[in-house]
Amino acid sequence: MAGELEGQRVAILAADGVERVELERPQRALEDAGAHTDVVSIERGEIQARDHDLVDAGTFTVNRLIDDVSVDDYEALLLPGGTVNPDKLRMQPSVVKFVRAFVQSGKPVASICHGPWHFVEADVARGRRLTSWPSVRTDLRNAGAEVVDEEVVTDGNITTSRSPDDLPAFCERIVQEFARTPQSTGTESRS
Repeated sequence: MAGELEGQRVAILAADGVERVELERPQRALEDAGAHTDVVSIERGEIQARDHDLVDAGTFTVNRLIDDVSVDDYEALLLPGGTVNPDKLRMQPSVVKFVRAFVQSGKPVASICHGPWHFVEADVARGRRLTSWPSVRTDLRNAGAEVVDEEVVTDGNITTSRSPDDLPAFCERIVQEFARTPQSTGTESRS
């Protein structure tokens, strides 16, 4: 996988309650492929990670704040899960605006487990074929998505996956999908 993402910048949007393995393993896969990743959040310092939503699993350092970034800064976006993480983030208007703009830009966005809640709040799930953790699927359906129970699903520029059990396939797919994106030239093309 080395080199496919050389020079690309990937935003990893996360907050307290992020499922550690859902941030850490994709981040490692992206960095091993040459990408630079930034943990973007709503507060400075560190975010608290969890294991199975309940067990303290250490912290991640926040590299940038959501209010200080734009879609133009990144070639791709990763939305890890954990129940608390996306629920906390989707209550922030700046996060909702960022996710919506990223999806609308056509740049790749990947999300796993509870992370697809972002697509509901950003009103970008309608007409998309998506998967997620089982408890999120009704919300996705109600938001107009076609929901499937598959290991990893790519529909246009959105890739989704169900759970940490699917991480090997998810990590492989996001590297492939992110590699299809040309590096930023400082201006964003919209189609």
